[in-house]
Amino acid sequence: MIEDVNRVLLPEPTLRRLPWYLAYVNMLHGQNIEYVSSTQIAKEINVDASQIAKDLSFLNIKGKTRIGYQVEHLATELSNFLGFHEVHKAFMIGVGSLGAALIQDSGLMQYGLRIVAGFDVDERIIGTEICGVPIYDVAQLDMRQKEYGADIGVLAVPVEHAQASADKLQRSGVKAIWNFTPFRIKVADDVVIQNTSIYAHLAVMYNRINCKK
Repeated sequence: MIEDVNRVLLPEPTLRRLPWYLAYVNMLHGQNIEYVSSTQIAKEINVDASQIAKDLSFLNIKGKTRIGYQVEHLATELSNFLGFHEVHKAFMIGVGSLGAALIQDSGLMQYGLRIVAGFDVDERIIGTEICGVPIYDVAQLDMRQKEYGADIGVLAVPVEHAQASADKLQRSGVKAIWNFTPFRIKVADDVVIQNTSIYAHLAVMYNRINCKK
């Protein structure tokens, strides 16, 4: 079933919720719990039970009446659909404090993202390694792409270099860019872009704090 729906373009809010469900059912699986209802999931992650059932129906996953979902099966189906069971090779562009931290984050591998090389312009770190991941001069990007065949570029460069770095990644042949800069880069129609602005989330958090004063 999952193979049939992998190419379905799900609503983004649904896609954002699916990893929450997976994290919770993985925890239940670790506790040897066999079944879970949408009501139980809803109570723990603060999402309406009817919304959970609707989200899972996109994946053709249905629970049993008065029993719920089989935990192990649900965890496997969610992981398979989300692509977390596959290894996606990635390049880290910009190996400053954020880029270096992402390279060191072993948790990313649990979700299928393997950073195979880092790139920077700083001669002090070019030629070094971080957790076994080699750091190269960004001028070598095309050459290293032929060597590694990465399909994802993770972007954590200064904002003034964001678009130029994205352009380099596109020319190298990556299929997707995970953008950690606050700059809204432009990409070709056949390149997937995912923006994750830490600063935007900070702005929302600060605003909500101020509104509660």
